[in-house]
Amino acid sequence: MSETLVRPLKAGLIGAGIQASLTPAMHMAEGAAQGLRYAYELIDLSEIGATENDLPRLLADAERQGFAGLNITHPCKQSVIAHLDELSPDAHRLGAVNTVVLTGGRRYGHNTDWWGFAEGFRRGLPDADLSSGVQLGAGGAGVATAYAALSFGLKRLIVFDREPERARLLAAMLTALFPEADITAGTDLSVAMRSASGLIHATPTGMANHPGMPLDAELLDPRHWVAEIVYFPLETPLLSEARRRGCRTLDGGGMAVFQAVGAFRLFTGLEPDTTRMLAHFKAMTG
Repeated sequence: MSETLVRPLKAGLIGAGIQASLTPAMHMAEGAAQGLRYAYELIDLSEIGATENDLPRLLADAERQGFAGLNITHPCKQSVIAHLDELSPDAHRLGAVNTVVLTGGRRYGHNTDWWGFAEGFRRGLPDADLSSGVQLGAGGAGVATAYAALSFGLKRLIVFDREPERARLLAAMLTALFPEADITAGTDLSVAMRSASGLIHATPTGMANHPGMPLDAELLDPRHWVAEIVYFPLETPLLSEARRRGCRTLDGGGMAVFQAVGAFRLFTGLEPDTTRMLAHFKAMTG
């Protein structure tokens, strides 16, 4: 076996409330299968009493420890950008980063979330009606899912967020990137859902530490497809209720696996085995 394939490699995940994350297991299992001595650490802001303001210190610590890179999740996908040296074209367009490569004393920001969501959607909801969609959430993950949906042909998108200005800013940014699509910030969710063919849920609601439903279940109709980004738990209240009402659904597993596929490639320089990573994720969540 070559020296390249036995080198040690260290990476991590920065975010809040991430103890249930399956990302470390996915990376380390694929690394082991490819002959790497791969250590992947959770840097949980909630556990260490840190906030987004501590990102400079956490990034510097990772560099000192020889990390090859870091995944970035809620609530740091946008705030981390100020502390990076360079952004990939996708990360620059989206204004959100979920993967930071640390090499040569520099920090390179990437976004593998959007491709992860797009690939999961392509596989899990083939032939979905892309005439009109509602998205809940305009944060770092929401930027990626909206970008992905418009990239694979969604014609009309209405974005909602607890902070209306954030939804308006996202709609304006996406309109500049996709001038052929109709993209607006929503003001009346019930009206928007009546005209939508599908729903993208891009908030933490449904996670163990953010329980509940992101919208009134009565707004769900059998004609809707429902795409979720939350994957722990894989079966969220939203998905359970949507299926009960006859909707086609997509869980957050595809996005979780495929964003990890992209990050693994960036961290290691190796080509991950997608089939193997999907099977490992299924084994952990089945």
